[in-house]
Amino acid sequence: MPENPSVEPGKLFVPPVADRVLLGEPRSRIAEARTLLEVVRDFLRGFRTLHFVGPCVTVFGSARTRQTDPHYQLARKMGAAIAELGFTVMTGGGPGIMEAANRGAKDVGGRSVACNIELPHEQAANPYLDRVVTLRYFFVRKTMLAKYSYAFVVLPGGFGTLDEMFEALTLIQTGKLENFPVILMGTDYWHEQVVMIQKMAEAGNISPEDLQLFHVTDSVNEAVDFLMEKAIKPFGLKLAIRKPKSWLGERGLEKVL
Repeated sequence: MPENPSVEPGKLFVPPVADRVLLGEPRSRIAEARTLLEVVRDFLRGFRTLHFVGPCVTVFGSARTRQTDPHYQLARKMGAAIAELGFTVMTGGGPGIMEAANRGAKDVGGRSVACNIELPHEQAANPYLDRVVTLRYFFVRKTMLAKYSYAFVVLPGGFGTLDEMFEALTLIQTGKLENFPVILMGTDYWHEQVVMIQKMAEAGNISPEDLQLFHVTDSVNEAVDFLMEKAIKPFGLKLAIRKPKSWLGERGLEKVL
């Protein structure tokens, strides 16, 4: 596949129309009601597409990472390992790290889904997906990525990746998400972020226990062990055999009720 084309930074961050309208100035009550209905439709679109995908692990990372980058290869190996555990690999559906994780799942015959987003650039879904839903609103997309996931794996990325990582940590810290593992892969890349978080604890802005809300590693095997301990056992998941004719494939995880 061709490597990702370069994008002019000044054009990359032009807000999509839907979010720009939602976050803009107050409008008439009728106009605000129409926007509310559009948000509801976005949620319904996500619920309908993702309801039966099974327990997921979401992989975050830069859309700009090229196939020759070692982090692309790491994400591909991690995607394969997640799928071999029985999870569905979920991403934002774009190129780069997201493509690599979805591709890794398909390498081993696993399941691969995505929540894509309407953007002026970097919006085309990668070709390694069984199902994809394209949403209009960023906050709806982030809700879907969390709702259907049992863990987050975060590889090197930019502002969007940091946003997703810190929102997850905030939700866990405040009890909105419970027993939710977050794995940061790429120790050199995340070193400064980890130091900053340690400074937050030293300054008393977060609790010392909050340093345990994430796990940093370069090892796929270590990440797999962490997922087995933190994302399978606590949620009461067990291996399930799917019907071969199903798009979901023959193996997956289901929750024990």
